[in-house]
Amino acid sequence: MFAPGVAMLPDFPVRSTPSVVTAAGVDLRHAARTDMPFLVDLYRSLRTEEFAAMPWPPEQKNAFFDQQFAFQHRHYLSVFPDAHFLVIDCGGEPIGRLYLDAGTEHWQVIDIGLLPERRGRGIGTVLLSAIQREAVLAGVVAVVLSVEHHNSRAQALYRHLGFDAVQDGGSHIQMAWPCVNGCVSQA
Repeated sequence: MFAPGVAMLPDFPVRSTPSVVTAAGVDLRHAARTDMPFLVDLYRSLRTEEFAAMPWPPEQKNAFFDQQFAFQHRHYLSVFPDAHFLVIDCGGEPIGRLYLDAGTEHWQVIDIGLLPERRGRGIGTVLLSAIQREAVLAGVVAVVLSVEHHNSRAQALYRHLGFDAVQDGGSHIQMAWPCVNGCVSQA
């Protein structure tokens, strides 16, 4: 169960077109209001390790995570109104999310996250490789993303896929593929 504030969040944009990306082994579909409970649980799982040492009771942590999810959801919808907010399904079950702003010159991977039991199985590689493939076909200059400094596993994956660090923003590093003349910036 999630906080009442999460239930009052704005809906995802309605998209009648299929996802801009397809990937082998998973289905990508546009997120809907009915996905909110899963997305909240996923968000909690993405933050659990970070807050493991925090001496809060589980109810307090969940309330905090719900609040943070709500802030993030509103932020993403306002900053990236044309983005593809996708749920990653495997075998008919949701296993993650991929939020992608597929602009004309730059594509921004806003967020990518998988359930803990699905991490480390190559799904992220498949998804990012599919994004790279589709970006090339669309004539995109670069695919950009941000990764937290402490997330060394994700950084290693991104570097393995050809992403280069282009800007250090404090808590996050902006990375790009391909880095065209070092001039990748997102406003």
